[in-house]
Amino acid sequence: MHICQDCARDKANQFKENLSVSNLLGPLLDGVDQAAQRRICCHFCGLTFSEFKKKGRFGCGNCYTVFKDQLSAFLKNIHGSTRYMGKIPAGVFVKNSNEVTLKELKVRLARAVELENYEEAACLRDDIKNIEGKEKNV
Repeated sequence: MHICQDCARDKANQFKENLSVSNLLGPLLDGVDQAAQRRICCHFCGLTFSEFKKKGRFGCGNCYTVFKDQLSAFLKNIHGSTRYMGKIPAGVFVKNSNEVTLKELKVRLARAVELENYEEAACLRDDIKNIEGKEKNV
């Protein structure tokens, strides 16, 4: 497309005017119950979910808690999941990895005790103690 600078500037301005967060988010948020949107209001800043749809941003940090259910449905529409699956900074990964490992080990320990597999339970208990000891030293 070959156009002069003035025409290009006009086209860019038209594009900026038509491009807004509410225009992008609107179709994705349409599946959320309309009546619930009108009823729910942030008690701290007074923002409703309908206003969030129009503005494309929250009024305060408390809005994330108040509109948690609507956001979950919204994020699931966009990403297909509500669980973050992206990159994790290197220092955070070790801590998160240990937390996940500890949770898994504790579940396995409870299961081993339930099945009266005490040898496996003792090994799992030792693994849990080792990980917890390493976290204290870090």
